[in-house]
Amino acid sequence: MSATKKLILDVADEHRVSALLHRPHDAWALYVFAHGAGAGMEHSFMETMAKDLAGAGVATLRFQFPYAETGKHRPDPPVLLEATVRAAVMRATDENLPLYAGGKSMGGRMTSQAQAQEDLPNVRGLVFFGFPLHPPGRPGVSRASHLDRVTIPMLFIQGTRDDLADLALMRSACSALGSRATLHVVEGGDHSFKVLKRSGRDEAAVRTEIRDAATAFMRKWLDKEKT
Repeated sequence: MSATKKLILDVADEHRVSALLHRPHDAWALYVFAHGAGAGMEHSFMETMAKDLAGAGVATLRFQFPYAETGKHRPDPPVLLEATVRAAVMRATDENLPLYAGGKSMGGRMTSQAQAQEDLPNVRGLVFFGFPLHPPGRPGVSRASHLDRVTIPMLFIQGTRDDLADLALMRSACSALGSRATLHVVEGGDHSFKVLKRSGRDEAAVRTEIRDAATAFMRKWLDKEKT
């Protein structure tokens, strides 16, 4: 059993955004889950992943960025996106659960940038569902430069066909971060973790793989804190 609660978050400069807290009765962690650039918190990937995580005992707090809240398509300036992430994390602390944060694509990147600027309160680690390392067709690692200032553990879940993250460059970026970074590769997955039919795997199997990678990472670092 789980319950979803609608919330309103106050953000900097008088912005207010909607949020959804999905908490299973047996929750052992809470993941602050930011959406990507092209779709809001109710996108099918966001909703399905929230349900999958709830089935494994992980609560989620999804939220809108201000531009998505008002129906715009152009993302807000990074400073406002980062402030929205911080507001969501602050609300999540009220749930008294071990906290993790991150998101899909741009949402994950904005979360890591916020963490690099100033530690997000009580967040133990970051989980990225398709970190956007570079624009499509323009391989580079400049978007990863701020990760040097992130001192908590990070999990990068990346597909081998992701056109926003050349896998060789992603491996190199993670290697440079040392023990702070874990890379989980989804064979055949694109930026949305869709796989080709000839792979022999369906959407449910890929989702299960992604969920298990995320929850195993969270469990690992919680267990390390206990020892």
